[in-house]
Amino acid sequence: MKESATMSETPLTAAVPEAESLPAPQVPDKVSLDGLEERWNAAWTAEGTYAFDRTATREQVYSVDTPPPTVSGSLHVGHVFSYTHTDVVARYQRMRGKAVFYPMGWDDNGLPTERRVQNYFGVRCDPSLPYDPDFTPPHVGGEGKSIKAADQVPISRKNFVELCERLTAEDEQQFEALWRHLGLSVDWKHHYQTIGRDAQLVAQAAFLRNLARGEAYQAQAPGLWDVTFQTAVAQAELEARDYPGFYHKVAFHKNGDPGDVVHIETTRPELLPACVALIAHPDDERYQALFGTTVTSPVFGVELPVLAHPAAEMEKGAGIAMCCTFGDLTDVQWWRELQLPTRSVLGRDGRILRDTPDWLATDQARDTYAEMAGKTTFSARKVVVDALRASGDLDGEPTPTQRKTNFFEKGDKPLEIVTSRQWYIRNGGRPYTEANGRELRENLIARGQELDFHPDFMRVRYENWVNGLNSDWLVSRQRFFGVPIPVWYAVREDGEVDYDHVLTPDEAALPVDPSTDVPAGYTEDQRGAPGGFVGEVDIMDTWATSSLSPQIAGGWLRDPDLFERVYPMDLRPQGQDIIRTWLFSTVVRAHLEFGALPWKHAAISGWILDPDRKKMSKSKGNVVTPMGLLEEHGSDAVRYWAASARLGTDAAFEVGQMKIGRRLAIKILNASKFALTMGGDEPLALDPAAVTAPIDRAMLAGLSDVVETATAAFEAYDHTKALEVSETYFWTFCDDYLELVKDRAYNRDGTQPAAEAASARAALAIAVDTFLRLFAPVLPFATEEVWHWYRTGSVHQAAWPAAAPLRAAAAEGDPTLIGATGQALAALRKVKSEAKVSQRTTFARARLQLPVESVALVQQALGDLRAAGRVRGDLEILGVSGAEHAEVVEHQLDEPEPRR
Repeated sequence: MKESATMSETPLTAAVPEAESLPAPQVPDKVSLDGLEERWNAAWTAEGTYAFDRTATREQVYSVDTPPPTVSGSLHVGHVFSYTHTDVVARYQRMRGKAVFYPMGWDDNGLPTERRVQNYFGVRCDPSLPYDPDFTPPHVGGEGKSIKAADQVPISRKNFVELCERLTAEDEQQFEALWRHLGLSVDWKHHYQTIGRDAQLVAQAAFLRNLARGEAYQAQAPGLWDVTFQTAVAQAELEARDYPGFYHKVAFHKNGDPGDVVHIETTRPELLPACVALIAHPDDERYQALFGTTVTSPVFGVELPVLAHPAAEMEKGAGIAMCCTFGDLTDVQWWRELQLPTRSVLGRDGRILRDTPDWLATDQARDTYAEMAGKTTFSARKVVVDALRASGDLDGEPTPTQRKTNFFEKGDKPLEIVTSRQWYIRNGGRPYTEANGRELRENLIARGQELDFHPDFMRVRYENWVNGLNSDWLVSRQRFFGVPIPVWYAVREDGEVDYDHVLTPDEAALPVDPSTDVPAGYTEDQRGAPGGFVGEVDIMDTWATSSLSPQIAGGWLRDPDLFERVYPMDLRPQGQDIIRTWLFSTVVRAHLEFGALPWKHAAISGWILDPDRKKMSKSKGNVVTPMGLLEEHGSDAVRYWAASARLGTDAAFEVGQMKIGRRLAIKILNASKFALTMGGDEPLALDPAAVTAPIDRAMLAGLSDVVETATAAFEAYDHTKALEVSETYFWTFCDDYLELVKDRAYNRDGTQPAAEAASARAALAIAVDTFLRLFAPVLPFATEEVWHWYRTGSVHQAAWPAAAPLRAAAAEGDPTLIGATGQALAALRKVKSEAKVSQRTTFARARLQLPVESVALVQQALGDLRAAGRVRGDLEILGVSGAEHAEVVEHQLDEPEPRR
């Protein structure tokens, strides 16, 4: 008989059927966890256990916006940790009768993939080179990883992209194999790639719609730039790191009095030729007389205004700073708000520009700049410091310091600020130039208030990020492997590109690649020609695609029927560190396109910490690859460790916790075998009406409380509490209840009344059937194994257990009876352990002292206590006020049976 959850919400009264009779269980002689992953994964695939039901309405669906892991090498144990949290929720919702839409994506475009391809194949991309259809990479795999950047073979962009696609396809196969081994209940028919055709269609269409509504725009502006990767970097990709440097105390000359100077302290003297002003705080009394005057820069002799701005820090250094275009983001703020000129000297390669600027008029200035030209900032700094020493404008020697500097999260060198043409999407970032900028920010804050964060305290991270934004979202990147920005530009008759004349494709033509496709009304021979066009060469930031993951996975624009059934989605699971990037950017895109949230709930996982309590990450080299763990401990055990951590809570990597999980999974097998085979070859009866003994009813009463608590916990996205309460009661069931009733349930000698034996067997069968469902979301392999000993179908398609029928079967049973009687049994067994005799040794008589409130309870289960404790003669029960536990105060043991 196959029991499946319907697509409507499963009625709670249907969870434990009344008077269900099943064939006698077929239990293996020896139970084991070994090989369960391979066996049940094959069965789930063959039977379509986790297939999404396309006939379900949106109200019947529970949809998950699964995080697409970055395909750049290998998964680590942190992925196993957080993806298990998602799978537990998906399995629970499926058992509650929902049609679960649980897709998988692969984040395979962008810089991580490019870096992996460079290292793996020993190549680098040079877009100026022609395509070679017969290209073979010089290295593959391990050997390629040792190739230095200078020795990497340059290849065309198309050749490079082909290698990216080749390597990501191989990685994705390995990732899928690991996810299956872990037991993720993903519907593998629903998967996507962020570089795939469907993703390109969605990303390009969304961008063009942003552009049409004025939400996307291009601007020539200063922005953060990584000189190593030669690309612009967005605010969300920054990391502030400590960086060693030196303070240089430099003299600027007051005009009209060359001997009168004002000192500034700077860590970047190489930017002196780019200086456009000195800035101090308007309330700083030291510089009141200087405001509105000018000074002359040392060595370079440029006249500069002294201005006031509240962003100047009075307590830092001399309290007055030079504003250069551009040294840091504060320079950009001053330049914009004070309307200062632009004097750029730094190129995109991180070197000083070679052409001498026209604002340097003196011979000394030009000579010094010529010596700097073409050098790195480090080498140029030495040139300027030597010139300052020679001119007497360096006061003392440089003093070492540690400063916080912005890095690209994947980069190794401090970011520079370079003026370039980039594409942006409005996100309410400051400074505001229009009222609708403020309105957008307020709307995005309101979206965060609508979203249910789990745990709720993660909401403040979202709000802090939105309130702290200082620019719109930079979405263009100067890289190669990614979704092309779908625009072209007209070329004027004089051959100059008119970037204000943007050519866009029709949505029906998407996806397009402007580097090879031609805009409507033009021909290929007009590419780059006067009166023709040029294609945009930049690609979209990977977040510009990933921010549309619910739309991509849900079939927006390509499968309207699917999209209507799954969107907006129910759950966005993700890590806490990408609230500012993935979660926020997804909210932005959904708000701009649909005017609503893309999902109802956000489940935020914590981090995995190494033994030194540091976050595990590939960059730190302290990660653990998971396949070995899964093979050594079993997938259920690793899942148990992951599920033992609450959402939003950092967890230590603990093999010991995995061992506890393995012990639990094995106990489920052994205890279930023991409980289900009490009746021998008789049919298995799940008959609540047959449960009549007080202790049996007490056990079901306790189990009903567990189901109620676990269900409420799952509904509140607290899988850890659900696991804790289920596990705790399961061990009570095994250690106390099962031991107390096994003689009555076995009834080997036939001395027990048939109804008493039937009561125990029915209670045991109902309990096992309930525990399997409770543990199924966390321990899918062990529970599926036991389920098939006595049922057909899958436990993962069965209905979630309900408290109501268990409570009805318990008929006012008192759950405390189990604990009280269990304590009494433990006291009897302690006597035998201390006497160093077998537990099968019988008591000729015994006097048992109990807390007074436990006496009436234990009397209800006295027959089971006598049988389990092997009490042959009198068993006297005494109640003692103030006693905290059971204790045997007088006894006589029979002679132990000789060992055989």
